[in-house]
Amino acid sequence: MQLSFRYEKSKVLQALRYHFIWQPEIRILLIVVIVFDIISAILYLIGKIRPEPFLLGSFIWIIFLISFWYIIPINIYKKSVTFQHNFIADFDNNVVTLQHDRGIMQWEWSQFTKFIESPNFFHVYFSQKSFFLFPKDNMTDEFRQELRALFNQKIGNKA
Repeated sequence: MQLSFRYEKSKVLQALRYHFIWQPEIRILLIVVIVFDIISAILYLIGKIRPEPFLLGSFIWIIFLISFWYIIPINIYKKSVTFQHNFIADFDNNVVTLQHDRGIMQWEWSQFTKFIESPNFFHVYFSQKSFFLFPKDNMTDEFRQELRALFNQKIGNKA
């Protein structure tokens, strides 16, 4: 199976957002901030605390959203040359081969730890933080189903 693709900035930014939201430490931080804000709002409304803790929680929540929704994905996109290349990916039973005008890279299926599917990409992980994106744009429904089945067979979700 072969796939030719190029990245589209808006879709890559969305995929990076998905990646961050799926990280357990970020989910925990998000939940802690929300719980803190809810508790401080309730305590403020019943007159047990001053408004500062609620305002602090709201400020942290806004900074959290701006950071993980805009600042970090945009910085990663700008720093990564990968998103500027045209690629050809070959998927066979033993290896995944990725090539572009500067070279070729091969990975054995055992090097992947898991894959996740978002609306526009297959996220194929080498580790918790290292992954590669395969865009769904140039895929037919049949190709997408075959690739999903191949990922399930070869990678699964080992993590």
